[in-house]
Amino acid sequence: MLEQFFAWYNGLTDGLWGSLLLFAVGVVLLIKGGDWFVDSAVGIAKKFKVPEIIIGATVVSIGTTLPEVMVSVTAAINNNGAIAYGNAIGSIICNTALIAALTIAIRPAPVDKKAIATPILFFFVSAAIYMIAAYIFGRFDRWLGIVMLLVFGAYMAMTIYKGFKNPVQHEEEEENAPSGSLVRDLIVLVISAALIAIGADMLEGSSVSLATMAGIPTEVVGVTVVALCTSLPELVTAVTALAKGHGALSLGNIIGANIFNLVLVSGAAVTISPFVIPEGSKLFGFNTSQLIEIPLMVAVMALMTLPTLFKGKLRRWQGITLLCIYVAFVVLQVLIALKVV
Repeated sequence: MLEQFFAWYNGLTDGLWGSLLLFAVGVVLLIKGGDWFVDSAVGIAKKFKVPEIIIGATVVSIGTTLPEVMVSVTAAINNNGAIAYGNAIGSIICNTALIAALTIAIRPAPVDKKAIATPILFFFVSAAIYMIAAYIFGRFDRWLGIVMLLVFGAYMAMTIYKGFKNPVQHEEEEENAPSGSLVRDLIVLVISAALIAIGADMLEGSSVSLATMAGIPTEVVGVTVVALCTSLPELVTAVTALAKGHGALSLGNIIGANIFNLVLVSGAAVTISPFVIPEGSKLFGFNTSQLIEIPLMVAVMALMTLPTLFKGKLRRWQGITLLCIYVAFVVLQVLIALKVV
């Protein structure tokens, strides 16, 4: 029965109407899942008096990173762990220079500098580990994957410890407002995370199918449609949080998801299936991932987080600049894929 269902499900993407149906259902699941996810996460934050940015950087980030985790671990089990390499870098660039940039450009918000300091520190430590493997070793060995997973564990422990050590008092009207039970919020959190993951999978498969039917080269689909689809949970959660006035939750989610892409997604994949840095596409004779993508990954995070860390507020110019960088990045990737450069 289960095999028949998956055969039917996979067959839907073979036709135009089936792909359109999956696309529409995927959008609905993502939107509704994101809405429930934000509500339950904020409810949990209020009950434990934990800053929203802490919840965003842990629980929400795990939920929105589920598609990347599932894709990378599945690839690693099939002895194709190198997929996690490009997946992690591309997702971080998309999360920061597109998703976070949109929310910042639309509605810049003040940020608790103390709350954001730990996630920022862990990201750049994780990025340093990633860069050492990419530029010095030229490969990701199993011991490095274990180190990444230990960094993930340390980040989670430190973030939760700081959140409970320094609880915040929410506004009085919110404190006095009726709220649901903790168990209900946790159940909704799990269900909404599942909806987001399923919706992302539907949207990714149908988008690739529709793009292929339209005659768009698969290389272009990979750097545009697929990259965006795997980051749709972060996009939906960020936009939903922004619309509900929880900008800190949105920023914490993006930073946490970026850390998880480096140490959880990559760490799990590398531990299961170590790999050598893939050659991939080249620009001027150099590997584009080492020449462009890794430096850009670090640069866009620095542009988003460092001014915020010192000023305690996101600025609209940061969002606009990041959006321009993302557009230029996508254009360059398309030109490389089409062998124009």
